[in-house]
Amino acid sequence: MSDDAVLGKPMVEKEQELAPFIIEGARSSRSKCKLCRKKIEKEILRLGVLIEGPYGTGYLWHHLNCAAKHRLDDVEEAYNQEAWKAAKEVPAELPEIEELQKLNEEAQQKRRQQLTIPYIQIDPSGRAKCKNCGDLLEKGKLRIVLGREIEFGTQYRTMPIHVHPKCVLDELDAPNCNTSPEDFAVALQANSASITNDQVQLALAEIGETKS
Repeated sequence: MSDDAVLGKPMVEKEQELAPFIIEGARSSRSKCKLCRKKIEKEILRLGVLIEGPYGTGYLWHHLNCAAKHRLDDVEEAYNQEAWKAAKEVPAELPEIEELQKLNEEAQQKRRQQLTIPYIQIDPSGRAKCKNCGDLLEKGKLRIVLGREIEFGTQYRTMPIHVHPKCVLDELDAPNCNTSPEDFAVALQANSASITNDQVQLALAEIGETKS
């Protein structure tokens, strides 16, 4: 069986049908996790999910922990089927399913806590610079998080940037700013639940009126 048995790399298995799931220690360092895109190092536990594509049947590989965070239903089903028994070498140790379920809960909580741009936060260190004027952001003072469009090869992504409240209007006018000035104050208040309303109003006063 090829270690990289994924779509585009057909895998032929004549002796027996392939299991829908497999849990094993990676037999080399050639496969990559389809979730984090990082290499799965040899002997690290991985989950294989059987798929059938235009080029044949094979497994999509995931770090077991990555799968627990993002594909818990597959992990639970793999455990129900005792998918480690499909491995050529049964892993010596496996985490309990409760441990993987806890990883999923923590990952979901972290995703829920991710803030939506634009929002206000308190600068934690005083080491970062305002991406608009270049001056240091003061520790303990309010800063505004906006979105800036960045080119990565042939793709464009919105990256969060930190600016002084007084620099917000200039940044909103920048050609690569990906935060809309329309209803900006409303969005800023809605997305800044982690700070007090007085702090939100203070930031809005310093920002000034945005263009509609």
